[in-house]
Amino acid sequence: MAALSKSIPHNCYEIGHTWHPSCRVSFLQITGGALEESLKIYAPLYLIAAILRKRKLDYYLHKLLPEILQSASFLTANGALFMAFFCILRKILGKFYSWSPGFGAALPASYVAILIERKSRRGLLTIYMANLVLLFCITAAMYMFFFRCKDGLKGFTFSALRFIVGKEEIPTHSFSPEAAYAKVEQKREQLEEKPRRMSMIGLLRKLVDSVCKHGPRHRCCKHYEDNCISYCIKGFIRMFSVGYLIQCCLRIPSAFRHLFTQPSRLISLFYNKENFQLGAFLGSFVSIYKGTSCFLRWIRNLDDELHAIIAGFLAGMSMMFYKSTTISMYLASKLVETMYFKGIEAGKVPYFPHADTIIYSISTAICFQAAVMEVQTLRPSYWKFLLRLTKGKFAVMNRKVLDVFGTDASKHFQDFIPRLDPRYTTVTPELPAEFS
Repeated sequence: MAALSKSIPHNCYEIGHTWHPSCRVSFLQITGGALEESLKIYAPLYLIAAILRKRKLDYYLHKLLPEILQSASFLTANGALFMAFFCILRKILGKFYSWSPGFGAALPASYVAILIERKSRRGLLTIYMANLVLLFCITAAMYMFFFRCKDGLKGFTFSALRFIVGKEEIPTHSFSPEAAYAKVEQKREQLEEKPRRMSMIGLLRKLVDSVCKHGPRHRCCKHYEDNCISYCIKGFIRMFSVGYLIQCCLRIPSAFRHLFTQPSRLISLFYNKENFQLGAFLGSFVSIYKGTSCFLRWIRNLDDELHAIIAGFLAGMSMMFYKSTTISMYLASKLVETMYFKGIEAGKVPYFPHADTIIYSISTAICFQAAVMEVQTLRPSYWKFLLRLTKGKFAVMNRKVLDVFGTDASKHFQDFIPRLDPRYTTVTPELPAEFS
């Protein structure tokens, strides 16, 4: 571990923004690049979320763009303010210490940035877990348990899970099974009376119905329109389609950039491996959860909220199809947040004002400290994200100078020596190999 008292006299140009000697110009360049990437991330994300939540036209006209800009500004500020505080700290301290180029600059930057984001999106962040699938299994088990409990989940989380697994898995309904069954029969009779055109989806539904026509349904199951086998298969097909379409939509901007130069790349928009991986993840999650729930109702002859823990845990194995640290960590952090506020409501946990903001700031600062001083300890996905956000500028820091702190900062950058202008340096710069 680097000694906290050790310091080096180099200025911010020599270590941080080696591509330009001006702090102001470097800050503007980082800001522009980060804003561009942030918009690419949040624009399709919010648009897809709005479609899935069936937002009305008023939302698209008045709220969609402001929400995209707010979240994009938060992410942009996180990267740009890091550069700003990097330079400010150097001017205040007069030198660099082991903690200042990473943790010291990132802590105030991330704190200010998170205040820009909407409060509903300020999730609690935790350090990366070693076993991603196991973490997701545990998280999914707890989420599904709260989903099945009365007043367990509220707001967007409840709506999202209801969309994914269906309202049939909600334990309480305002109508009796007999009344619901009568309504289903009445609906079927009406559909039989009216001729309708068979679309591809209609043909697929008819095929599934014919395959699962004689399957059983337990009396405790609330999916009155389907038997248990059909219920699971239709759940898989529905969410596989959603996952496939989401991934296709996310790839549209990059595909259309090469529309005229490489038209063949448009084919990969529909036949890309990641499209099917996300579809398999969502489809298998729903089908495993529904299948396990039905199975437990059959063997126990009752519908119990505790079934959701087992079903959710087994459904979490679907993460093997689409291993995403982002999804797993975000859901885990939101679960911690949910449990924390439930503890406050029950009077068993003290309330700490701005706890989410503080934890986010410290967590982000730790990650930035690692990104500066010990890149080898970061997950590759997070390092790639930082490079994308800064247009590759995070990789051109002068880490050879930081090796004095004993963290092997230049371990993966042995061949990189920045071309510094001696007029703006405090220490005579090392020349690249071609000039030595």
